[in-house]
Amino acid sequence: MDHPGADGAQRIGPYALLGRQGTVGGGEVFAARTDDGLLVAVTVVRPELATVPGFRDRLRAAVEAARPLSGPFLLPVVDADADAPVPWLATAFAAGLPLRQAVDRHGPLSEPALRVLADGLGRALAALHAAGTVHGEVSPDSVLLTMDGPRISALGILGATRSPAPSPTDDVFGLGAAVLFAASGGEPDTDALPVSLREVIDGCLYPEPPDRPTAEQLVDYIRRQNLPPLQGSWLPPTVSADLAAATAALGSVSAGGGGRGPLPAPPVSAAGSGMSRRKLIAALAGGAAVLGGAAAALAFSGDSSPAPEGRAGGRGSTTRSASPSAGRPTPSSSASPSSTDGPEPIVLAGPDATKAWSGAGKHAPTCLEASDKVLMVVTDTATSFLDAATGKSVFPQRNTANSFGSSMDKYPTAYADGVFYLLCDTPSQTGLLAAFDAASGKAKWATRMAEVDPGGDTRTGVYLSHYVAVAGDTVYVCGTLLQTSKPFSAKSPTSGYIRAFDAATGKGLWRVKGTDINNVLVPPTGSHLLATSAVPGNKPGRVQMIDAGRKGARGWKVSVRDAGYYFNPGWPLTCYAAGLFLFAGGNGDTLFAVDAATGSQKWHQLFESNSGDQVKIGTPFTALDGTTVFVPVGADLVALATADGTPRWVARLDGANDMGGSDMFNASSRISGKSAQCSADTVFATDAAKTLWAIDAATGRARWRYSDPGQPDVGFRWTVGGDRVFVASHLTLTAIAAHGR
Repeated sequence: MDHPGADGAQRIGPYALLGRQGTVGGGEVFAARTDDGLLVAVTVVRPELATVPGFRDRLRAAVEAARPLSGPFLLPVVDADADAPVPWLATAFAAGLPLRQAVDRHGPLSEPALRVLADGLGRALAALHAAGTVHGEVSPDSVLLTMDGPRISALGILGATRSPAPSPTDDVFGLGAAVLFAASGGEPDTDALPVSLREVIDGCLYPEPPDRPTAEQLVDYIRRQNLPPLQGSWLPPTVSADLAAATAALGSVSAGGGGRGPLPAPPVSAAGSGMSRRKLIAALAGGAAVLGGAAAALAFSGDSSPAPEGRAGGRGSTTRSASPSAGRPTPSSSASPSSTDGPEPIVLAGPDATKAWSGAGKHAPTCLEASDKVLMVVTDTATSFLDAATGKSVFPQRNTANSFGSSMDKYPTAYADGVFYLLCDTPSQTGLLAAFDAASGKAKWATRMAEVDPGGDTRTGVYLSHYVAVAGDTVYVCGTLLQTSKPFSAKSPTSGYIRAFDAATGKGLWRVKGTDINNVLVPPTGSHLLATSAVPGNKPGRVQMIDAGRKGARGWKVSVRDAGYYFNPGWPLTCYAAGLFLFAGGNGDTLFAVDAATGSQKWHQLFESNSGDQVKIGTPFTALDGTTVFVPVGADLVALATADGTPRWVARLDGANDMGGSDMFNASSRISGKSAQCSADTVFATDAAKTLWAIDAATGRARWRYSDPGQPDVGFRWTVGGDRVFVASHLTLTAIAAHGR
């Protein structure tokens, strides 16, 4: 959904999604408009939330309670649909920048700005609490900085639908954490708070809720200080500059909005500003928008020479202007690259897949893993093993289960060298890492992973497992560390971890953690891992080698500028092939290939749109033999030679997604998880129309396509084993041969 464009914009309800503004706990937030040009902010609910029992009823009730609420720092609810396949909420629009993004880009706020931030959030929460409602989702991601002060929505989806419901003191804690983040620029440090706010913000973060001030008391505390009023803009000049152009182009649109009143349509170009509508949308989306429609034609510009200053994240010397286009390309009429730009795109079209077998179970699978002979099926009650060729049970069922399964940022299964690995629970134990022999289904070992950091009598940290991976004789578990000893980190985690276990015994070997570990790539061989970092205040992101042979010691590192959109906790957004690590850099439009051992750059490939629009590549992945790397870019899937980055073919989607916008590959949206996988000679990839494609790895032509009209709203789960792909849709399991026969 974060692939906005003018003609190819996706829709939800009556709104066309223009640009992604950010992510909050309940979902993703987009700038959007009606067909009449009225601007709103639409929060699209996370798919996994929509499946929680009672969620839709709680959301419906919360929306009705929030509709009449308004205030100078509140964005009122103007529309919602709790019963839509993908629930959504629309609030009044404000031209602004999420607090986290502003601080990541420009550093901590000044003392006067921090007072305005605390006062505005306090007044907004006081209005909510006085009406008997709770936001429940106050964080650096949900706070919007506008020219006229901070803003939060009148309804926080995650908080409003939580059971049991949060309390006003939870909102106050969130306020304190947000102000502390703005003062410290990232890692929480109460010494960074100005004297005028230290006492009251410390009080907001007290561990015992009854000891925290009310929102009204916080506002009164700031008012009684009688400090000089702020002169001029309350925001730093650099942040104001980011907002000025968007605010000018929006004209008379009110920052706070109000009810269902009409909002003026944004002009295509503000008088005298020179800002095009495309640049305006990019500004609203924080520069992370993928523009030009899902089928923008690509031009390539590769080079094996080093990037400037030897940094893999720098802009290469081969940058050139994108080829001009007569108009914005659409799925049915894309401008085609010239012969010097790369291969002619192949529009994907293929027959419906022929099922090898299909059957129904008693419980819906939460995750799947397969070898060439056995399929492991995990549900929220048990783990089963099926014959990959027939679908029949081959081993006794096990009592290990995983209730949440695979999702955008989690993948709790792995297979290597005849062994299945699973993050799971049993009726008597939780937090297990288990290994099963693929030849017998018997458990080889099960290790209960310590869930807390050693800290004496103090609970200092909780490990949340995102995924398991295997390399040689070592099993790795990666995830996020919630540091409960630091209130802000507990509310908004910034640290990741790697834990290594002996694959033969399950014995723990070593662990590392830190804010420089957001997600981790574990190659199938070798001792070099790749970690990407969170983006610290006013600094570029980073990729770095983790040396498993030295128990997780940090190795080489390179900076990646403008990478805030790219480094998300969870499944790695990088890949490995033939001794090279590959990752996005530049402005998100360049693929870099570096030596895994040394970090030296081998080549880089720049992706450009012939329409002149900005391109953002998705999550790269590689063929099993390592000779080809596949790069999703909107509706295009590009195959490059691993050795030098030479384009081999471009496969292109045509048509619409399930919401009526242009179709695109799921891997293009940089959503974590396995949305693309390979067998020996076939590429499997899902798209936004909920179709699974089997693509010939040598030619880029489709072998077959598979879709299920009865699949869940969030789509089906699937995995590849040998020359088969296995699909779970509700209670039904289906196997399809890679060649469709």
